[in-house]
Amino acid sequence: MLKRISMGLILLMTFVASWQSMADPVRSPHEIITMAASSMAEQLKGRKDYLDDNREELYALINEILVPHFDTRYAGRLVLGKYWKAVTKAQRNQFIEVFYEFLLQSYANGILKFDEDAITVHPVDIGREDKRATVKTEMRMEDGKLIPVNYSMRKSKFGWRVYDVRIEGVSYIQNYRNQFNAEIGALGIEAVIERLQSETRKAKLTTES
Repeated sequence: MLKRISMGLILLMTFVASWQSMADPVRSPHEIITMAASSMAEQLKGRKDYLDDNREELYALINEILVPHFDTRYAGRLVLGKYWKAVTKAQRNQFIEVFYEFLLQSYANGILKFDEDAITVHPVDIGREDKRATVKTEMRMEDGKLIPVNYSMRKSKFGWRVYDVRIEGVSYIQNYRNQFNAEIGALGIEAVIERLQSETRKAKLTTES
């Protein structure tokens, strides 16, 4: 299941990291996901080997265009759960920053394996006043099995933004909240932040060696 959650996060990053402009409030959730899949495929065309050998450029590319289309603060608040109000504002901001750097480092490999033809995006029925939407997709695995991957989106002043992904009903927000809440309860928020920072540093050293 964790492997599938990883794949869902790969696709989530792929989808939201596909435009260099700010999020467009006019675009519907379905348009965002559908157009992003096609756009990302174009960005990777003929460059996968190069980006695999130049990871800093890959990280910079994703980082530059990810944040405007992903509700990092809201997602970070959901991940911290009951500890959101228990930690300081500085700790919240530091956790959000290092958590998404950790995700970026952890799942960049999958972005290089992105295949537009393996994704089916289903239509979304939402009203004009709706502030939440779920975009349902299916991901075809190498063995031909179809895995449901659903993207939770939230409408803000910046437009529709992704904050969660569910793989066969399992939320990545819930998965990491369970993991981090147990760790924070035992060791404290600073220990979690330091561990994530250490893991991202190790990932960078591995790609540079």
